[in-house]
Amino acid sequence: MNTEHLKIQIKTFYGLEKILAEEIKKLGGQNVEEKNRAVNCEGDLGFLYKINYSARTALKILVPVFEFKAFNEQKFYEKLVRFPWEDYLKLNQTFAIDATVHSERFTHSQFMTLKMKDAIVDYFNRKYRRRPDIDTRNPDIKFNLHIDRELVTISLDSSGEPLYKRGYRKQQGEAPINEVLASGMLQIAGWDGKGNFLDPMCGSGTLLIEAAMIALNLPAQLFRKRFAFQNWNNYDAELFAKIKDFRVNRIKEFDGKIIGYDIDPKMLACARENIAVAEMEDIIEVRKQDFFESKKELFPLLMVFNPPYDERIEIKYDDFYKKTGDTFKNNYPNTLAWLITSDLEAAKKIGLRPSRKIKLFNGKLETRFLQYEMYEGSKKQNKTIEN
Repeated sequence: MNTEHLKIQIKTFYGLEKILAEEIKKLGGQNVEEKNRAVNCEGDLGFLYKINYSARTALKILVPVFEFKAFNEQKFYEKLVRFPWEDYLKLNQTFAIDATVHSERFTHSQFMTLKMKDAIVDYFNRKYRRRPDIDTRNPDIKFNLHIDRELVTISLDSSGEPLYKRGYRKQQGEAPINEVLASGMLQIAGWDGKGNFLDPMCGSGTLLIEAAMIALNLPAQLFRKRFAFQNWNNYDAELFAKIKDFRVNRIKEFDGKIIGYDIDPKMLACARENIAVAEMEDIIEVRKQDFFESKKELFPLLMVFNPPYDERIEIKYDDFYKKTGDTFKNNYPNTLAWLITSDLEAAKKIGLRPSRKIKLFNGKLETRFLQYEMYEGSKKQNKTIEN
């Protein structure tokens, strides 16, 4: 592997590609290119460590190591059984394979995974009369198999556990939002740590913690213990330590407020535990408060929230969204509010026209991330006051 010039693919959620591309450019990525649910770029080994540690909207980071065309299963196996696997995998290490297959020739990803596993095992048995073991739960080395029609790409997964597993979430509610999605939503909404932030239905606190991490410029993986690249043959522990020190030393001061409301004491207890694990009790305040009975306390204010979804939590939908709109209009003047929902029909009951609609996915649910701008007077009057 040429560690001075790596081709890198970074996976993300649909709708976050642009945000991720901007992150990667800021972190020093070269030849950054947006793809569907991914961003491709180039960089050296240090850059690979840096984006694993710092990129907020990355799900996993892959390094392609072998690409070829195969028109049948036998050719696929023959190519793989001759590949020098010991360059990436030691006999005493365990491995696992993730597969994605989009092909009319190869229709079963599980079967192709088994064929690749057989090729790796046969390679080592023929050369060393010993073989590495498979561990699907916690492997030392994780390979990614991608087949697009006849094109086969084998990559090393440099992250290991998906990067949304930040390490601070010990408790979660009925409908938790993914950490990567939460950070992407905040960045789409323009949160940069200037001003104040409110999540009026905070659940287990993910949006609050991600907002605080952005405000303080904390690395996304500050609480993570291990990355897969630490098991690679070329792992440079000293370089990774320097990168971590450099990123941690870029932490900023934050003088605004980050507040979360919820009406469920259990959810508030979950949020407080997660906030404590993230060591942010001094930064984030959560309290029992019904949003529909609240009034704006913070100026200026950005509001972002993930209301309960009818798919997982039963609510009286029409009444819920009407109350949300009434609260926006009556109690939160001059506020920018964003919410994510999977039910656009019900969201019409808010009674305000969203100024932006962005398609995102929360798990398998197709959603819209909606922006509402509340002004005390007309927009024209408000702009005159601001200027």
